[in-house]
Amino acid sequence: MDNQHIIYTKDLGDYQDKKSKVFKKNGNIERDFYEKESLKLQHELVKLQKWVIDNDKRLLVIFEGMDTAGKSSTIKEFNNYLNPREARSVALPKPNSKELGQWYFQRHLKQIPNAGEIVFFDRSWYNRAGIEHIFGFCTPKQHEHFYRQVNRVEEMLVDDGILFFKFYLNISKETQQNRIKDREDNPLKSWKLSDLDYKSMAKYDEYEVLRDKMFIRTGTKDAPWCELDANDKKRARLNAVRYMLSNIDYEGKDESVITGVDKKIVRWHALG
Repeated sequence: MDNQHIIYTKDLGDYQDKKSKVFKKNGNIERDFYEKESLKLQHELVKLQKWVIDNDKRLLVIFEGMDTAGKSSTIKEFNNYLNPREARSVALPKPNSKELGQWYFQRHLKQIPNAGEIVFFDRSWYNRAGIEHIFGFCTPKQHEHFYRQVNRVEEMLVDDGILFFKFYLNISKETQQNRIKDREDNPLKSWKLSDLDYKSMAKYDEYEVLRDKMFIRTGTKDAPWCELDANDKKRARLNAVRYMLSNIDYEGKDESVITGVDKKIVRWHALG
């Protein structure tokens, strides 16, 4: 794969279909439209996985974002119809005492894909760029040491032939507050809540500063950041899939489906 690129286009169902069939009054997309567009992309993802398996490719996809941004549901969008034997999601717990004594990247790199495999990280080594720094789970020295190493680590992954994508799901403070409230009110979602969610919500402004620092220092030509406006989860999911598929030349790609991404939803950080 060559260096990633971004194509902004209005050659998307979002703009080709009748507006009333695409968008609700609040600006979010309609479920029927979303499911129709998603199904087209699912066919492409299945083709992609077959190509990955047949050609012993390795695909690693990282998802970052504030709490409630929709990382898990976006990974589910990618995984809907993939063969689970060759595609897996990784959400590492906090490090144990043994792992705390290891090289910081060590436990993450144990999870990188084997030949013919796709791996999705629900949070990653970028914990050290944000949440660990905010709550004192690492020292300022460790935080800066992470930044001295991370670009070289990612460059080595790409140089070794791993197809590597980094997504950041961005939401407003109001959206985060509303989603926390929804989890409080919904017994089926209450398990998603923790004390750290509330503490993180109170630190929203600090997260924003560290997010922008992360984009500036780690958005490189080898591993750019694809930032998605995730205030509408469904639009973010569609554009995440579109972005990844547009950057891989897999066999049987339908160019009429994979045309690019929506400039209203996607920002690209590759200036490092």
